[in-house]
Formats: sequence, C-alpha cells, structure tokens
Amino acid sequence: MEDPAMPPSADRSKSLEQLDGEHWGEPPSDATSLVRTVHEWRRRPIGMLEPDELARLIGQDVGLPWLLPLAVEILRDEATEQPGGGFIDGDLLYAVVTRGPDVWRDHPEIARELRGVVTLLTNLSTYEKREVEAFLASHPEEL
Repeated sequence: MEDPAMPPSADRSKSLEQLDGEHWGEPPSDATSLVRTVHEWRRRPIGMLEPDELARLIGQDVGLPWLLPLAVEILRDEATEQPGGGFIDGDLLYAVVTRGPDVWRDHPEIARELRGVVTLLTNLSTYEKREVEAFLASHPEEL
C-alpha cells in the first residue's frame, strides 16, 4: 500500500507549485532575499533544481515529499562515485540528515533509503561525520 504522505515518484518537469497545488504568489515587497528565492525556486521544475538549491529548500522544510527523494538519489549517486574520487555535496547531505524526527516518521521509506546511502559514504569531514552519526543513531535499522 502506498504511503499517502509520500507521493509516487514526482514528475521532474513539474514545479513544487504544480506538485503540491499551493500557489504562494509573489513574495511581499519587504521579503528577504531567501524568501524571494524560495518563491522563485518553487516555480522551477524540480528536475532543474541544483543540489545547492535543493539543500536550501530542504533546509527550509519546503517541498519535502518531492525533494527528499530527489536529494537522496543525488547523494546515493555521489556515494557510489566517492571511492573513485567523487564529490559529496556537504550542504545537501547536511540539509537532509538534519531534518527533524517528525519528517522521518512521515517518510519512513526515504529514511530507510537515506540510512543505506549514508553508510556508503567515505571521506567525510569531522562535521559531516558528526551529522551522519547523529542521523544513524536516531534512526535504528528497524525503522
């Protein structure tokens, strides 16, 4: 049975506004740069978002049902390339592993997949290791 909180793989040609049906409109005239940027990125097809943009949106808890699977996919691809000298996007990794427990309760499949991905990572900075270890400690295998 499909998890109603977790949409099936999203059409990457659609924006968050199209996927979630929420149209935020234009940001207020006195909005911060971050608010204006988030509004703009919500209108962009999710498949065109760069890892740093995903990290910023995820860090703001925007579009998680659609962006977390995409971010975990990127991290999985990076993890498999890392032993050959590939790069891990630390900002994206941080944004994903630091989401609160309620996010992972709502999306246990993504949490399980992320758990598998982060166990593949090597050559993490001390800072990245600490965040990954905290995620793993708070998400036991039986999740």
